[in-house]
Amino acid sequence: MRVIGIDPGLRRTGWGVVDVAGARLTHVANGVCASEGPDLAQRLRSLYVQLTEVIARHAPDQAAVEHTFVNKDAAGTLKLGQARAIALLAPAMAGVPVAEYAPNAVKKTVVGVGHAQKAQVEHMVRLQLPRADIAGPDAADALAIALCHAHHARFGGRLAQALAAAR
Repeated sequence: MRVIGIDPGLRRTGWGVVDVAGARLTHVANGVCASEGPDLAQRLRSLYVQLTEVIARHAPDQAAVEHTFVNKDAAGTLKLGQARAIALLAPAMAGVPVAEYAPNAVKKTVVGVGHAQKAQVEHMVRLQLPRADIAGPDAADALAIALCHAHHARFGGRLAQALAAAR
């Protein structure tokens, strides 16, 4: 199974791709889509085009996107939500199933603590994917999201097998 994790941001959207084979996780690629354009519509368009190219290039089987973190700035939260919509739309348009995870769930899965700092998340991603050349904090967060989904998908698969065997 190949998973793309997407960390949505209006200026910088991180992405990371991992392959999952049983208990083995392998880094495939990671990077950042930097939005371009004079207005919001053009910036969202550029994120969509870039993410679509990444998805076409790496052909993931599944996608995972982080939920929006709501802060005190309502306008900022709304703009981030629009970037998140692009992160959901791009894989969906490619026919890739999309899962969503809360930031604390990602941190809890990857670090073991739901309120881990960004540096702790990046450190644990580097430990789990030692050969990865990570393109910055946004890409590290995206890889963490992909790892979170990989762990949940593996557990879900084992649970389904156990339930089937119990029948």
